[in-house]
Amino acid sequence: MKVNKELKRYFPIADLIAKTFGKNCEVVIHDLTHPKNSVVYVVNNHVTGKVVGQTFNILIKQVLLSKNFDKDVTANYKTITEDGREMKSSTAFIRSAKGEVVGAICINYDLEKMKDMKDFLDEFMQVKEEEIEEEVEPISSVMDIADDIINKMIEDVNINTLKRKEKIELIEFMEKKGIFLIKGGVEKVAEKLNISKVTVYSYLDEIRKKYD
Repeated sequence: MKVNKELKRYFPIADLIAKTFGKNCEVVIHDLTHPKNSVVYVVNNHVTGKVVGQTFNILIKQVLLSKNFDKDVTANYKTITEDGREMKSSTAFIRSAKGEVVGAICINYDLEKMKDMKDFLDEFMQVKEEEIEEEVEPISSVMDIADDIINKMIEDVNINTLKRKEKIELIEFMEKKGIFLIKGGVEKVAEKLNISKVTVYSYLDEIRKKYD
């Protein structure tokens, strides 16, 4: 996989963070110009099992839509691994020289081995948890980043030749990544795909029925 040169500059920073905080600290760099295979660099991947070539999962739901998102950063939020371990996580978006969002650097710290020291480490272990159940009114910077991510999701696709099945698959990917939790997300995607928002809603209904 070809890696964006601007993101390669952050690889030593990822190494530095991991070496500073030890083997329980995982650092992941995402290339958001390739959302479906966004992971391009991982240090200490034994923490969550992330590997190069995977996609992102929580960048929209727990980072962009967090009430604590500020200046391209959401820090100290809680995530849970597939085997039930609690992580303290932080994410910062990476912008190009032109100001476009091209990537993200994420830190996941495994708290499980520190629980016996919890009294001493209470301040360090404070995490903020929130669930996004409905569409959220985004601040302008959030919408700008979301718009960039939507563009990256469809920039390699010829909209004019997309078949109905392919459109549904694309919208299902966006749904899984939380695009439609952002207020205005449906309208934005409809505009990008040159279809009506009614069509987007009908595709979403079809997708959601598969999992009922």
